[in-house]
Amino acid sequence: MPTSPSPGALSVLTGSYTPDSGGEGPGVAALRLDPTTGRPTYDEEVKPLPVTGASFLAAHPSLDVVYSTNETEAGTVSAVKRHGDGTLSPLGDPVSSGGTNPCHLTVHPGGEWLLTANYGSDTAPGTVAVHRLDGDGRLREPTDLVVHPGSGPVTGRQETSHAHQVLVDPAGRFVLATDLGADAVFTYRLDTRTGSLERVAVNRLRTGSGPRHLAFAPGGDLVFSADELSSTVTCHRYDTATGTLTALSSVPATTARGVVNQPGGIVASPCGRFVWVTNRGADTVAAFRLHGTGLEPLGEAPAGGSWPRGLTLVAGHLLVANQHSGTLAALRVQDDGTLRRPHPPLSAPSVVCALAL
Repeated sequence: MPTSPSPGALSVLTGSYTPDSGGEGPGVAALRLDPTTGRPTYDEEVKPLPVTGASFLAAHPSLDVVYSTNETEAGTVSAVKRHGDGTLSPLGDPVSSGGTNPCHLTVHPGGEWLLTANYGSDTAPGTVAVHRLDGDGRLREPTDLVVHPGSGPVTGRQETSHAHQVLVDPAGRFVLATDLGADAVFTYRLDTRTGSLERVAVNRLRTGSGPRHLAFAPGGDLVFSADELSSTVTCHRYDTATGTLTALSSVPATTARGVVNQPGGIVASPCGRFVWVTNRGADTVAAFRLHGTGLEPLGEAPAGGSWPRGLTLVAGHLLVANQHSGTLAALRVQDDGTLRRPHPPLSAPSVVCALAL
């Protein structure tokens, strides 16, 4: 394993499941990415921070603070301080996420609120929590918790709601929460004085599709969903005035046959021409070109491991977190949107996400 990052290397943090959350990873680890070659290496001057069940990471917009889900039944979230030398330390104690198995979080653009999606369990419904953030980025107790109603037809996956992602639309006007169990995207308005969420729309998506994650096109008028249960990618029209979605077209997430496939991460290119999706089961990353409101498949590249979950675009490369094989692969984005892997994957036990800083 190389130990000397190249000059100009970019900082990346990875999150992984830890032994106390069913995995073998270290929690939060620091990497360096060569922006020219896309080669990831561990930053050996920074010790990993043992954050329990670090399944998703989000950065504060103005502070050197990163937030992590602690994906366990106990349901907590953590704040991590990044120091000037790159080292990591806990910023206060973990705080209740208000639900079970928190799996995604995001910081509101103003930097005063953290939003967390709690997946729930077989019997506990999905929820979305709001936490106030102190001036130094520390977490306070939740200021609001909303419970998602609904269920779906897929046995074993949709007996109740399962919030899977929470994000703010590009205009900063609405908070959107995908729900895999309810086949819905819930739209909220955040009161930035009180930290409370007001539901303004419930977008019912295709029955049994199981929406997992969304990615907005740069203009904000189109949004793409990775549909975990139907193994599709759907393009939706997004109404910026009302926060509502209208499905326009869907395509299969993979051309692989004979495997049960579950799309995971989804990323839209800054130019607005391409969309990429990880395929857990096919173990590929699929590339699509946007034509009007339709997606044209461009082919699939091997993910560099098994069960590709998180997908992060940085410096013209897609970082793919392969959970089951414990590998982090960098795929180079070609001018036509297709992908290739220039280097062997990096060993990263139970890795599930990467965050470029």
